[in-house]
Amino acid sequence: MRYWVLLVFSWMTLVSFAKEYVKVYHENGELKEQGWIKNDKKVGYWHQYHANGTLAAKGKYTEGNRNGYWFHFDTSGAKSAEGRYQKNKKTGWWLFYDDKGNINHKCQLQKGIKNGYCLKYRNNDLKSAEKYSKGKKIKEWFSFASFKRENNLADLR
Repeated sequence: MRYWVLLVFSWMTLVSFAKEYVKVYHENGELKEQGWIKNDKKVGYWHQYHANGTLAAKGKYTEGNRNGYWFHFDTSGAKSAEGRYQKNKKTGWWLFYDDKGNINHKCQLQKGIKNGYCLKYRNNDLKSAEKYSKGKKIKEWFSFASFKRENNLADLR
């Protein structure tokens, strides 16, 4: 009897921890996304693709939610954005790139909304800075000297 109880318990444990690797395809037959499913939720590292087959995004899921650091790419394969997700919402500093691979702007986000600073660049030079509170722009600077004078640069971390 103990043997059967142990066997059933072992089988239930294996089933509850079972993960399945899945691939999903676009209607044109190109791979759309691939990664692990556990208990009908995305888990672990995933790769997502544009309909033309190029990588669109890669990062980690936890219990069906994007969590941790993610990279996003345009249809030509160039990096377009990167940053951290927490429960499917963009959070912390996000970097956005132009078509030459240079940082175009970077913003502090909270629950997917601009909340903090956004710094805008042209040819790798800071051109302007904006401050947001809960998605609303409250101030903009076009001079780094005035921006530095009016702000605690430790807030940029």
